[in-house]
Amino acid sequence: MKKGTLKQMLVITDGGSNTGEDPVAMAALAKEQGITVNVIGVMEEDIIDEQSMKEIDGIAMSGGGVSQVVYVKQLSQTVQMVTRQAMTQTLQGVINKELQQILGSEVKMDDLSPEKRGEIMEVVDELGETVDLEILILVDMSGSMKTKLPTVKEALLDLSLSLNARLGNNLFSIFLFPGKKKDVEKLMDWNPKLESLSTVFPKLTAGGITPTGPAIKEAVYHFNKKRSLRSLLRQGEYIEESGM
Repeated sequence: MKKGTLKQMLVITDGGSNTGEDPVAMAALAKEQGITVNVIGVMEEDIIDEQSMKEIDGIAMSGGGVSQVVYVKQLSQTVQMVTRQAMTQTLQGVINKELQQILGSEVKMDDLSPEKRGEIMEVVDELGETVDLEILILVDMSGSMKTKLPTVKEALLDLSLSLNARLGNNLFSIFLFPGKKKDVEKLMDWNPKLESLSTVFPKLTAGGITPTGPAIKEAVYHFNKKRSLRSLLRQGEYIEESGM
């Protein structure tokens, strides 16, 4: 199979959305465009309410991703686990589709012998280490996240170190919701490393509403904008090579 690029969105939040588009519907839109949406719900000693919990699960299910609710102190480990799990899940889905094209639409990986399944999982593991990865991270900046931001920063730095140990290329982008002047604000454009967070995060202030739906919608647009730019660059190369 072609190596390609995995596109993932990671939403880090501690509560339910309360303005703008339905985040579950926006996650479905992302999935339609080949972007997996993962959600991590962050709590301290308190418990996330039932409505928020339902929304977190709904976004991940609709976005074809993974959801997890954790205490702040477990965040770093969970961010890495969820990202890796979502990569494996996406790659298994891709390989399942390819198997169906080869062996017929009725055949699934579970139908294969243990030996064949083991061989396929080896391929999945290898692809997980070599595939190119684009992760757009959405960080909830509502008032209740204020004390959690230092831990979010450390978790994202650990994620960068973990993923950059792979052979595949990584690109990260970070958006905040809400931003200082609008519902969604870009903190960092596509970058292979997240080290700059050490200087940026301490200056951020949390407060306001939780526009999760608009944030996911903006993230989808940002992925598509990147794809359009690639297309323009490819056209430019073609024109240059053909001497037109």
